[in-house]
Amino acid sequence: MVGKKTYIFDLDGTLLDTLQDLASAVNYALRQNGMAEHSVDEIRRFVGNGVRKLMERAVPDGIGNPKFEEVFATFRTYYMKHSLDATRPYDGIREMLYELNRRGCKIAVVSNKMMTATQALVTHFFPEIEVAIGENETAGIRKKPAPDMVMEALRQLGVKSETAVYVGDSDVDIQTAQNAGVPCISVLWGFRDKDFLAHHGGKRFVQCPEEVLML
Repeated sequence: MVGKKTYIFDLDGTLLDTLQDLASAVNYALRQNGMAEHSVDEIRRFVGNGVRKLMERAVPDGIGNPKFEEVFATFRTYYMKHSLDATRPYDGIREMLYELNRRGCKIAVVSNKMMTATQALVTHFFPEIEVAIGENETAGIRKKPAPDMVMEALRQLGVKSETAVYVGDSDVDIQTAQNAGVPCISVLWGFRDKDFLAHHGGKRFVQCPEEVLML
């Protein structure tokens, strides 16, 4: 966006297509515990609020299921070993990040994914990104849509919110940007469609990564 020099990106569904690896890990955990599996489209609807909420939605009766913690632990262990099996950047993402770097922009990633998984994925695919923050509520940084992750990213980058724009693919991202007081760009190649995003307050939409550079 004109005048913006700081870009805060969501990870899953925005920079990386992680859906197949998430689905594989969810269904592995369910299968190991004798529970019915879900389709990839069903799991697409479950993501967006962190992996614990993902598993609450995937496990019958959620946290009320006596086996929930066991299933969740199985998911976490499997996913950490298999998070790179099918995950890839969306087409055009690398080129967009290269151009933002060329322009001297600051870049960070904030994700409700586990901190270790977030940092491992960013390091592997996007080593040029300076700051990557994942789920870290034990350190007092609340998950999105709370503004904490965005505020922490801005702090680590050493910039003010007035310089920043947030880029994400979900209603949670729209709410996060609103709570942080920064404008939001909603991408349409991720896990939610335009009608859904507009219904949840989305105002700026891009069809491909190149369009982020044009706003």
